[in-house]
Amino acid sequence: MQELGEEDPLYEELQTVPYKTENYFLQYNDVVEINIRTTSPELNELFEVSASQGGNMAGQGLMNGGDIFFMTGFTLDEEGNVELPLLGEINLKGLTTQEAKEAIEDRLTEYVNREDLFVRVRLGGIRFSALGEFGRNGNFTILQNQITIFQAIAHAGDMTTIAKRNRVILVRQYPEGTKTYRVNLNDRRLLSSEFFFIRPNDMLYAEPMKIREFGTGVTFVQTFQLAVTTLSAVLLVLNALN
Repeated sequence: MQELGEEDPLYEELQTVPYKTENYFLQYNDVVEINIRTTSPELNELFEVSASQGGNMAGQGLMNGGDIFFMTGFTLDEEGNVELPLLGEINLKGLTTQEAKEAIEDRLTEYVNREDLFVRVRLGGIRFSALGEFGRNGNFTILQNQITIFQAIAHAGDMTTIAKRNRVILVRQYPEGTKTYRVNLNDRRLLSSEFFFIRPNDMLYAEPMKIREFGTGVTFVQTFQLAVTTLSAVLLVLNALN
């Protein structure tokens, strides 16, 4: 807390980068919470899903990177359908959560007026995987609607010192299939790209540098110490032979 004077600026604004986000489209094996409320007590009882159902098992699944709604939500089958009480099967594949909400509302209007119902559809947070040169590998779930790739990396314990930050592989799932990308974390243009925000079911893989293949030290000091030790051992062997 120094008094530096007026010649030293308190802060410096560098750049404002507009966000570029993609809508997430529901796909096979997604788990969604579907909450339905109407003015009819009978219908409410029919659609009620107990929040306590699953208990500790649901909490354990969340700790292991599972979906918070796995025990109480609805899973999209191979065709992208969910089966709801009274309404039957509804196909949600390729829809956003808002479009899924509207599709369920349209089916509900067969039984109750639109102004007498409320529907909410949401995912159980952002679920992603981190493999390779991370401090902690595994599956993770962050209970937010949106997280950046840097937040995801921080959640995985940051990248190791020998990770290739300019060649991070991102595996992203779409309703039509899986696509892989190579992302350069060192490029500022990442901030305005569609890869700045992590999407549900993304997988990050951090490649190691060549130094990992050679089995040398991580830092220059470690490599130098290893080289000196190796050289000393060679000289000792030569002296012994002589």
